[in-house]
Amino acid sequence: MPTTILYKEQPPYLADATPEGGDLWLPVTDLPAATGWELRSEGVCRGDVCMPVPRERESEYVRDGRARFNVGALARSLDQPVVHDDVLGVWVFGEAARARREALESLRAPDFTLPDPGGRPHALADFRGHKVFLVSWASW
Repeated sequence: MPTTILYKEQPPYLADATPEGGDLWLPVTDLPAATGWELRSEGVCRGDVCMPVPRERESEYVRDGRARFNVGALARSLDQPVVHDDVLGVWVFGEAARARREALESLRAPDFTLPDPGGRPHALADFRGHKVFLVSWASW
């Protein structure tokens, strides 16, 4: 059964992945599109940031001749929360704890875009440097 991967800001990705408990083995060719990370000789990298794969623990991250990569092991290494439903085949990877802590400590609101009553979109980032009063409402 195909697995839907929701990895942070990446668009949802449908992969031929193999779940095994807290591990999700993904074809290495799908890794960049699903997560933004790629397997290189120096380790698993996202842009110019690389995390070495320890030789003594390489079997936790790669197998089948480096053809499959364990996204669950990567998430544990990065301290990312993971929620999965094996019946529905959905895996959700959240923001790493360090990044969440830094965002909270910065007191900076995350950017979002909403339409005004006329339908024109406005992003919170458009108002950086200005005081903004946000009012929210929910029907529940």
